[in-house]
Amino acid sequence: MRVLITGAAGFIGSHLCEKFLEQGFEVIGLDNFLTGSPDNIAHLFGNPKFNFIKYNVTNFIYIQGKIDIILHFASPASPKDYLKHPIHTMKVDSIGTLNTLGLAKEKKSRYVLASTSEVYGDPEIHPQNESYWGNVNPIGPRSVYDEAKRFAEALSMAYFREHKIDVRIARIFNTYGERMRQEDGRVIPSFITACLKKEKIKIYGDGNQTRSFCYVKDLVEGIFKIATEPKISGEVFNIGNPEEYTINDLAKIIKELTQSNSEIEYLPKLEDDPQRRRPDITKIKTKLNWEPKTPVIEGLKKTIDWFKTVIK
Repeated sequence: MRVLITGAAGFIGSHLCEKFLEQGFEVIGLDNFLTGSPDNIAHLFGNPKFNFIKYNVTNFIYIQGKIDIILHFASPASPKDYLKHPIHTMKVDSIGTLNTLGLAKEKKSRYVLASTSEVYGDPEIHPQNESYWGNVNPIGPRSVYDEAKRFAEALSMAYFREHKIDVRIARIFNTYGERMRQEDGRVIPSFITACLKKEKIKIYGDGNQTRSFCYVKDLVEGIFKIATEPKISGEVFNIGNPEEYTINDLAKIIKELTQSNSEIEYLPKLEDDPQRRRPDITKIKTKLNWEPKTPVIEGLKKTIDWFKTVIK
Protein backbone atom coordinates (compact mmCIF):
# COMPACT_ATOMS: atom_id res chain seq x y z
CA MET A 1 0.00 0.00 0.00
CA ARG A 2 1.25 3.45 -0.92
CA VAL A 3 0.26 6.67 0.84
CA LEU A 4 0.91 10.36 0.15
CA ILE A 5 1.11 12.68 3.17
CA THR A 6 1.19 16.44 2.64
CA GLY A 7 2.64 18.48 5.49
CA ALA A 8 4.90 15.49 6.13
CA ALA A 9 7.55 17.49 8.00
CA GLY A 10 5.03 19.11 10.31
CA PHE A 11 4.24 18.27 13.91
CA ILE A 12 1.40 15.81 13.20
CA GLY A 13 2.50 14.93 9.67
CA SER A 14 5.88 13.59 10.79
CA HIS A 15 4.23 11.33 13.36
CA LEU A 16 1.84 10.09 10.66
CA CYS A 17 4.79 9.22 8.40
CA GLU A 18 6.25 7.11 11.22
CA LYS A 19 2.94 5.36 11.88
CA PHE A 20 2.32 4.37 8.27
CA LEU A 21 5.91 3.20 7.82
CA GLU A 22 5.62 1.10 10.99
CA GLN A 23 2.51 -0.51 9.51
CA GLY A 24 4.39 -1.50 6.34
CA PHE A 25 3.15 1.24 4.00
CA GLU A 26 5.28 2.99 1.42
CA VAL A 27 5.13 6.71 2.27
CA ILE A 28 5.59 9.69 -0.02
CA GLY A 29 5.95 12.89 2.00
CA LEU A 30 5.42 16.41 0.65
CA ASP A 31 6.30 19.61 2.51
CA ASN A 32 7.68 23.06 1.65
CA PHE A 33 9.00 23.67 5.22
CA LEU A 34 6.95 26.84 5.74
CA THR A 35 6.12 25.68 9.27
CA GLY A 36 7.47 22.12 9.18
CA SER A 37 11.12 21.19 9.73
CA PRO A 38 13.51 18.73 8.04
CA ASP A 39 14.58 17.75 11.57
CA ASN A 40 11.19 16.14 12.15
CA ILE A 41 11.73 13.56 9.40
CA ALA A 42 15.54 13.34 9.23
CA HIS A 43 15.48 9.94 10.94
CA LEU A 44 13.23 8.58 8.16
CA PHE A 45 15.50 9.38 5.22
CA GLY A 46 17.34 6.06 5.46
CA ASN A 47 14.10 4.09 5.21
CA PRO A 48 13.74 2.62 1.69
CA LYS A 49 9.95 2.91 1.96
CA PHE A 50 10.08 6.67 2.60
CA ASN A 51 10.33 9.13 -0.27
CA PHE A 52 10.33 12.85 0.48
CA ILE A 53 9.67 15.63 -2.02
CA LYS A 54 10.12 19.28 -1.08
CA TYR A 55 7.07 20.80 -2.71
CA ASN A 56 4.33 23.41 -2.35
CA VAL A 57 0.95 21.74 -2.80
CA THR A 58 -0.60 24.95 -4.13
CA ASN A 59 1.19 23.98 -7.38
CA PHE A 60 -0.02 21.20 -9.68
CA ILE A 61 0.92 17.81 -8.21
CA TYR A 62 2.20 14.91 -10.29
CA ILE A 63 3.19 11.64 -8.65
CA GLN A 64 4.13 8.62 -10.71
CA GLY A 65 2.50 5.30 -9.90
CA LYS A 66 -0.50 4.34 -7.82
CA ILE A 67 -1.48 6.04 -4.56
CA ASP A 68 -3.86 4.18 -2.30
CA ILE A 69 -4.44 6.90 0.30
CA ILE A 70 -3.85 10.66 0.30
CA LEU A 71 -3.71 12.47 3.65
CA HIS A 72 -3.86 16.26 3.19
CA PHE A 73 -2.22 17.67 6.33
CA ALA A 74 -0.37 20.64 4.83
CA SER A 75 -1.41 23.92 6.46
CA PRO A 76 -0.22 26.38 9.09
CA ALA A 77 -2.19 25.36 12.17
CA SER A 78 -1.31 27.67 15.05
CA PRO A 79 -2.81 31.18 15.28
CA LYS A 80 0.70 32.66 15.26
CA ASP A 81 1.48 30.90 11.99
CA TYR A 82 -1.74 31.48 10.10
CA LEU A 83 -1.87 35.13 11.16
CA LYS A 84 1.70 35.51 9.88
CA HIS A 85 0.88 33.69 6.61
CA PRO A 86 -2.82 34.47 6.01
CA ILE A 87 -2.89 34.24 2.23
CA HIS A 88 -0.74 31.12 2.05
CA THR A 89 -2.99 29.50 4.67
CA MET A 90 -6.04 30.16 2.52
CA LYS A 91 -4.23 28.95 -0.61
CA VAL A 92 -3.01 25.67 0.88
CA ASP A 93 -6.49 24.89 2.24
CA SER A 94 -8.25 25.84 -1.01
CA ILE A 95 -5.91 25.40 -4.00
CA GLY A 96 -3.90 22.76 -2.14
CA THR A 97 -7.08 20.87 -1.31
CA LEU A 98 -8.23 21.18 -4.93
CA ASN A 99 -4.90 19.85 -6.20
CA THR A 100 -4.80 16.90 -3.81
CA LEU A 101 -8.44 16.03 -4.53
CA GLY A 102 -7.67 16.17 -8.25
CA LEU A 103 -4.82 13.74 -7.65
CA ALA A 104 -7.15 11.48 -5.66
CA LYS A 105 -9.58 11.51 -8.56
CA GLU A 106 -6.83 10.64 -11.07
CA LYS A 107 -5.33 7.87 -8.90
CA LYS A 108 -8.67 6.63 -7.50
CA SER A 109 -7.22 7.18 -4.02
CA ARG A 110 -8.92 7.31 -0.66
CA TYR A 111 -8.71 10.89 0.69
CA VAL A 112 -8.32 12.04 4.30
CA LEU A 113 -8.68 15.76 5.00
CA ALA A 114 -7.13 17.26 8.12
CA SER A 115 -9.81 19.68 9.24
CA THR A 116 -10.00 21.35 12.63
CA SER A 117 -12.16 22.17 15.60
CA GLU A 118 -11.82 25.77 14.42
CA VAL A 119 -14.65 25.11 11.94
CA TYR A 120 -16.91 25.40 15.02
CA GLY A 121 -15.59 28.91 15.74
CA ASP A 122 -16.61 30.25 19.16
CA PRO A 123 -19.22 27.52 19.71
CA GLU A 124 -22.70 28.13 20.98
CA ILE A 125 -23.20 24.46 21.94
CA HIS A 126 -21.03 22.44 24.28
CA PRO A 127 -19.49 19.96 23.78
CA GLN A 128 -19.29 20.17 20.00
CA ASN A 129 -20.52 17.28 17.85
CA GLU A 130 -20.17 16.73 14.11
CA SER A 131 -23.69 17.94 13.33
CA TYR A 132 -23.00 21.43 14.71
CA TRP A 133 -22.52 24.02 11.94
CA GLY A 134 -20.39 26.42 13.96
CA ASN A 135 -20.26 30.10 14.89
CA VAL A 136 -17.49 31.68 12.80
CA ASN A 137 -16.70 35.32 12.04
CA PRO A 138 -16.12 35.18 8.25
CA ILE A 139 -14.07 38.40 8.12
CA GLY A 140 -12.19 38.33 11.43
CA PRO A 141 -8.44 37.71 11.66
CA ARG A 142 -8.93 34.00 12.43
CA SER A 143 -11.17 33.54 9.39
CA VAL A 144 -8.12 32.89 7.19
CA TYR A 145 -7.86 29.51 8.91
CA ASP A 146 -11.45 28.86 10.04
CA GLU A 147 -13.07 29.61 6.69
CA ALA A 148 -10.26 27.99 4.70
CA LYS A 149 -10.88 24.72 6.53
CA ARG A 150 -14.65 25.06 6.13
CA PHE A 151 -14.10 25.55 2.39
CA ALA A 152 -11.77 22.53 2.31
CA GLU A 153 -14.50 20.42 3.91
CA ALA A 154 -17.10 21.67 1.42
CA LEU A 155 -14.80 21.01 -1.54
CA SER A 156 -13.95 17.52 -0.29
CA MET A 157 -17.63 16.66 0.07
CA ALA A 158 -18.32 18.02 -3.43
CA TYR A 159 -15.71 15.59 -4.78
CA PHE A 160 -17.28 12.83 -2.71
CA ARG A 161 -20.73 13.52 -4.13
CA GLU A 162 -19.85 14.35 -7.74
CA HIS A 163 -16.78 12.19 -8.39
CA LYS A 164 -17.42 9.43 -5.82
CA ILE A 165 -14.04 9.98 -4.15
CA ASP A 166 -13.71 8.02 -0.89
CA VAL A 167 -13.40 11.09 1.38
CA ARG A 168 -12.99 11.10 5.16
CA ILE A 169 -12.75 14.31 7.23
CA ALA A 170 -10.97 14.51 10.59
CA ARG A 171 -11.84 17.53 12.73
CA ILE A 172 -8.75 17.72 14.92
CA PHE A 173 -8.99 19.33 18.35
CA ASN A 174 -6.01 20.70 20.32
CA THR A 175 -3.09 18.29 20.05
CA TYR A 176 0.29 18.37 21.77
CA GLY A 177 3.47 16.34 22.05
CA GLU A 178 7.00 15.92 20.82
CA ARG A 179 8.17 18.01 17.83
CA MET A 180 6.02 21.05 18.57
CA ARG A 181 8.04 24.19 17.94
CA GLN A 182 9.06 26.44 20.85
CA GLU A 183 7.78 29.46 18.89
CA ASP A 184 4.63 27.64 17.77
CA GLY A 185 2.40 30.09 19.63
CA ARG A 186 0.01 27.42 20.89
CA VAL A 187 -0.58 27.26 24.59
CA ILE A 188 1.27 24.09 25.64
CA PRO A 189 4.61 24.78 23.92
CA SER A 190 4.38 28.43 24.97
CA PHE A 191 3.82 27.55 28.64
CA ILE A 192 6.48 24.81 28.70
CA THR A 193 9.05 27.06 27.01
CA ALA A 194 8.33 29.92 29.42
CA CYS A 195 8.66 27.66 32.44
CA LEU A 196 11.90 26.03 31.28
CA LYS A 197 13.41 29.40 30.37
CA LYS A 198 12.19 30.98 33.63
CA GLU A 199 10.17 33.56 31.69
CA LYS A 200 6.66 34.89 32.33
CA ILE A 201 3.71 32.72 31.30
CA LYS A 202 1.53 34.85 29.04
CA ILE A 203 -2.22 34.25 29.18
CA TYR A 204 -4.52 36.14 26.84
CA GLY A 205 -7.78 37.00 28.57
CA ASP A 206 -8.71 35.94 32.09
CA GLY A 207 -7.56 32.33 31.64
CA ASN A 208 -11.01 30.88 32.24
CA GLN A 209 -11.43 29.87 28.62
CA THR A 210 -11.23 26.10 28.17
CA ARG A 211 -9.48 23.70 25.82
CA SER A 212 -9.15 19.92 25.52
CA PHE A 213 -5.72 18.43 24.84
CA CYS A 214 -4.94 15.17 23.01
CA TYR A 215 -1.49 13.58 23.02
CA VAL A 216 -0.13 13.26 19.48
CA LYS A 217 0.47 9.49 19.60
CA ASP A 218 -3.19 8.93 20.47
CA LEU A 219 -4.33 11.29 17.74
CA VAL A 220 -2.22 9.50 15.12
CA GLU A 221 -3.78 6.16 16.08
CA GLY A 222 -7.20 7.70 15.44
CA ILE A 223 -6.15 9.25 12.11
CA PHE A 224 -4.77 5.87 11.05
CA LYS A 225 -8.15 4.28 11.77
CA ILE A 226 -9.97 6.99 9.84
CA ALA A 227 -7.62 6.40 6.89
CA THR A 228 -7.75 2.60 6.84
CA GLU A 229 -11.24 1.64 8.01
CA PRO A 230 -13.44 0.40 5.12
CA LYS A 231 -16.95 1.69 4.40
CA ILE A 232 -16.84 5.12 6.06
CA SER A 233 -16.70 7.19 2.91
CA GLY A 234 -18.16 10.68 3.32
CA GLU A 235 -17.93 10.58 7.12
CA VAL A 236 -16.75 13.41 9.40
CA PHE A 237 -15.14 12.61 12.75
CA ASN A 238 -14.23 14.77 15.71
CA ILE A 239 -10.90 13.56 17.07
CA GLY A 240 -9.46 14.80 20.33
CA ASN A 241 -9.52 14.38 24.09
CA PRO A 242 -12.83 15.27 25.79
CA GLU A 243 -11.13 16.20 29.09
CA GLU A 244 -11.60 19.95 29.52
CA TYR A 245 -9.17 22.32 31.24
CA THR A 246 -9.15 26.06 31.80
CA ILE A 247 -6.02 27.81 30.60
CA ASN A 248 -5.36 28.83 34.21
CA ASP A 249 -5.47 25.18 35.29
CA LEU A 250 -3.14 24.20 32.46
CA ALA A 251 -0.63 26.85 33.49
CA LYS A 252 -0.73 25.58 37.08
CA ILE A 253 -0.16 21.97 35.98
CA ILE A 254 2.78 22.84 33.72
CA LYS A 255 4.34 25.01 36.45
CA GLU A 256 4.13 22.08 38.86
CA LEU A 257 5.52 19.54 36.38
CA THR A 258 8.45 21.79 35.48
CA GLN A 259 8.95 22.94 39.10
CA SER A 260 8.88 26.49 37.77
CA ASN A 261 8.45 29.76 39.60
CA SER A 262 7.44 31.63 36.45
CA GLU A 263 4.90 34.37 37.04
CA ILE A 264 1.69 34.60 35.03
CA GLU A 265 1.13 37.73 32.97
CA TYR A 266 -2.42 38.40 31.81
CA LEU A 267 -2.75 40.16 28.45
CA PRO A 268 -5.81 41.42 26.51
CA LYS A 269 -8.11 38.75 25.09
CA LEU A 270 -7.44 37.80 21.48
CA GLU A 271 -10.11 38.67 18.92
CA ASP A 272 -12.61 35.86 18.26
CA ASP A 273 -10.79 33.52 20.66
CA PRO A 274 -13.17 30.64 21.45
CA GLN A 275 -14.25 30.57 25.09
CA ARG A 276 -15.04 26.85 25.36
CA ARG A 277 -13.76 23.96 23.32
CA ARG A 278 -14.40 20.25 23.94
CA PRO A 279 -15.11 17.51 21.43
CA ASP A 280 -17.99 15.09 21.57
CA ILE A 281 -16.18 11.93 20.40
CA THR A 282 -19.18 9.58 20.60
CA LYS A 283 -19.12 8.98 16.84
CA ILE A 284 -15.47 7.94 16.53
CA LYS A 285 -15.74 5.81 19.70
CA THR A 286 -18.80 4.03 18.34
CA LYS A 287 -17.79 3.59 14.69
CA LEU A 288 -14.01 3.17 14.96
CA ASN A 289 -13.52 2.09 18.58
CA TRP A 290 -11.07 4.92 19.18
CA GLU A 291 -10.56 7.11 22.20
CA PRO A 292 -7.43 8.72 23.67
CA LYS A 293 -5.42 6.49 26.02
CA THR A 294 -2.80 8.89 27.41
CA PRO A 295 -3.74 10.89 30.52
CA VAL A 296 -2.93 14.59 30.10
CA ILE A 297 -0.42 14.58 32.98
CA GLU A 298 1.46 11.65 31.44
CA GLY A 299 1.46 13.23 27.98
CA LEU A 300 2.64 16.56 29.39
CA LYS A 301 5.53 14.85 31.21
CA LYS A 302 6.68 13.26 27.94
CA THR A 303 6.32 16.56 26.11
CA ILE A 304 8.26 18.46 28.77
CA ASP A 305 11.05 15.86 28.67
CA TRP A 306 11.31 16.36 24.92
CA PHE A 307 11.36 20.15 25.21
CA LYS A 308 14.20 19.87 27.71
CA THR A 309 16.31 18.29 24.97
CA VAL A 310 15.74 21.13 22.48
CA ILE A 311 15.63 24.23 24.69
CA LYS A 312 19.12 25.56 25.30
